Amino acid sequence: MVSKIKTLSAATVLALTAGTVMADDSRYIIQVDNAKKGVVKALAKKLGAEVNVDANGFFAATFEGKSLDEVKGLLNNPHVKFVEADSRRVPLALFNDDAGDPTQQQLTPYAIYQSQADQVSLQLNNAKKVCVIDSGIAREQGETGGYNADFDWSAITGTNDSGTGDWFRDGGPHGTHVAGTIAAADNGFGVIGMAPGNPLHIVKVFNAAGWGYSSDLAKAAQVCADNGSSIISMSLGGGGANSTEENAFNSFTANGGLVLAAAGNDGNNVRSYPAGYKSVMMIGANDSNNNIASFSQFPSNTKTSGRGKNVTTETDDGFGVEVTVGGVDTLSTYPSGGASIASMTAGGVGFAASAMENNGEASGSTYFMGTAEATDSNAAGKICVIDRGVISFYDKVNNCESSGGIGAIIINNEAGMLYGTLGTTNDTTIPAVGAALEDRTALTSASTASVKVGASDYGYMSGTSMATPGASGIAALVWSNFPTCSGTEIREAMKATAEDQGAAGRDDYFGYGIVKAKALADYLTANGCSGGDNGGGNNGGGTGGDLTADGSRSKGGRQLDVNWTGFSSNNVDITITWTGGTFNDTTANDGSESYTGDKNTSYTVTVCETGTSTCASSFTL
Repeated sequence: MVSKIKTLSAATVLALTAGTVMADDSRYIIQVDNAKKGVVKALAKKLGAEVNVDANGFFAATFEGKSLDEVKGLLNNPHVKFVEADSRRVPLALFNDDAGDPTQQQLTPYAIYQSQADQVSLQLNNAKKVCVIDSGIAREQGETGGYNADFDWSAITGTNDSGTGDWFRDGGPHGTHVAGTIAAADNGFGVIGMAPGNPLHIVKVFNAAGWGYSSDLAKAAQVCADNGSSIISMSLGGGGANSTEENAFNSFTANGGLVLAAAGNDGNNVRSYPAGYKSVMMIGANDSNNNIASFSQFPSNTKTSGRGKNVTTETDDGFGVEVTVGGVDTLSTYPSGGASIASMTAGGVGFAASAMENNGEASGSTYFMGTAEATDSNAAGKICVIDRGVISFYDKVNNCESSGGIGAIIINNEAGMLYGTLGTTNDTTIPAVGAALEDRTALTSASTASVKVGASDYGYMSGTSMATPGASGIAALVWSNFPTCSGTEIREAMKATAEDQGAAGRDDYFGYGIVKAKALADYLTANGCSGGDNGGGNNGGGTGGDLTADGSRSKGGRQLDVNWTGFSSNNVDITITWTGGTFNDTTANDGSESYTGDKNTSYTVTVCETGTSTCASSFTL
């Protein structure tokens, strides 16, 4: 069989275009021949660089004030494969105050009921370890608190990092909240996770300033794999794709793993990374009423690359949101004492409340202040009951306190609980809580009330950061019942069984819909790991029959040789992607094809039946 050679020059956009790019903090990733990495590191240091990350096949370094082109020129060495910008990655979460009192009983977050996780049992003997790449976890005293008892600590391991510190000390509550959403224990108190007691491996990537870099994530993916993780959960993201980060996640999924990442919280259609890589499952957030969260990003699953005549487009599930999980006002674990919690009674009856500000407690007669737009001497010595609206929460509480009030209850003016704060310049001192509109009649008619706000080990956050560990926990939960499946097969089945919301069929906001654990388990029981209808997915797992594809490089790495078997159509579609570009080709189904590219560029190749999303697993050259 004679292979055809198709040259992919700059004109067809297969060569990576290098520009005058200044990386975040002048920090760059250098891909190297691993055996000669020491030589290149020594050269970088000699040139004044500071090495930040050292991992298998690459290192990251800061070249103060240098552009990408300048660094490439300085590191003009035969052992250097590739140099690229090292982008920042930041936690993706919106913080909200707390409601309820999990110190008195075990509470089940709404997303567990919504996603049917309470209807599936975790099989610990077949449990799939989840690697949480975040800000650490609160086992010992950290930045915002200490030990949280709501974990099975015998099932949790971690990896220290010289730049970010001990994995078991929190660098903020984000990582502890995420970990609890996945695996908080079923122990009679606190909260319960999607997969209670599931094994975790913690990798702490965020520094004291609250961010990490794409190279940190690439190294973390290697650490996750080395420590036996089957799932990577990342509630983080940022702008800019790079091949080192992408290759790390490609490798993890190619070896049977599943990678999930947050879509982002800016409420726009911008694609965040690492969620935007095809090998990573992008997770959006919905609320308790099956509505899309207002902050959840919604990038298209069609990606355009190149300019002018060289513009190419590619459509793939992995470029956009694939599924959603509850991520609005998610209750989970905090470092000990790192959150606030509220409780409230009215007329001797308990009501749900959310902590706004000011630890303390007060009880007494009530006084209804309307919207509290002015001081009122009748509130002196009483609990102010206040309607939301017209003026700020701070002004309402300040008017209550200035009137002699001893506590404040602010009632929402729309369905649901009121979550809010009194602002960064709050100088009031009386305890203030939010209340639900549904309880307004009872609260305004009660003659007495009590409010209490205090420190807690549990709290609420909102964001796609909260939805992502929810999806990761559901994947671990169901996968433990079907341990022979691959991560890609679990991913495709999650999409196939998601409950459609929003516009009919797949849409940019919900993807395929809200994840349903029981439906997912039933589907795998009925169809096996390979499934049937894959929900339209095209991430390399929805294959038809025994489709295989692989490849190799030849002619000094410049020639890409692609091979495939098992396809039935007359032609196949071949998509080749790399950082900054995409090439699409339709060619005869003769089992092989060859292309010419840049020897220093990493390419991801996908082979599909022509005009369909039935594809072999993607591979990297």
